[in-house]
Amino acid sequence: MKKQILLTMLILVFFMSNAFALSDAYKENIYQTGKLKPVDSVLKVRVGQKAPAFTLNAVGGKKVSLKDYTGKKNVVLSFVPAAWTPVCSDQWPGYNIVQELFAENDAILLGISVDNVPTLYSWTNQMGKLWFDVLSDFWPHGAVASRYGILRSDGTAERAIIIIDKKGIIRYIDVHDINERPTLESIIHQLEKLRN
Repeated sequence: MKKQILLTMLILVFFMSNAFALSDAYKENIYQTGKLKPVDSVLKVRVGQKAPAFTLNAVGGKKVSLKDYTGKKNVVLSFVPAAWTPVCSDQWPGYNIVQELFAENDAILLGISVDNVPTLYSWTNQMGKLWFDVLSDFWPHGAVASRYGILRSDGTAERAIIIIDKKGIIRYIDVHDINERPTLESIIHQLEKLRN
């Protein structure tokens, strides 16, 4: 019960704030995309199948592979369309307030964008410290997003959450309306289901 109250409070904080400790200067650097087509791809994966493998460069300089977590952690992939855009710039900092809930559910979060590493480095530094690895799916451009079937026709990724269990099996897919943040509550709820 305490966890539900904490989660509800965190979600309220998340949705009541437009950004998380962003300076006015940073807000002026955000590119306003306008309203976009909610979904613009054809999913190539499904719940119950083995997740396509990948290895990507992280902002911190290391390479991160999905297989690094097989047998060790549940994995939440958070694909976002592009750096320096409004919804993306609010979404990832919001995960900082629920870091402990990921840990309680034996899960790691990996943020993935088709932007190159220098762009992601600059963007995430402006956002503030993120506790999770941010990965670049830049070259070959959008290869991982394409493998999962979430590469949009304009070359950006969908806003998608994909949860993979410790065995490497996809357990949840949310290809979300690109104009809106996925709810934290649904992600945590899906992770809690993996504990049962």
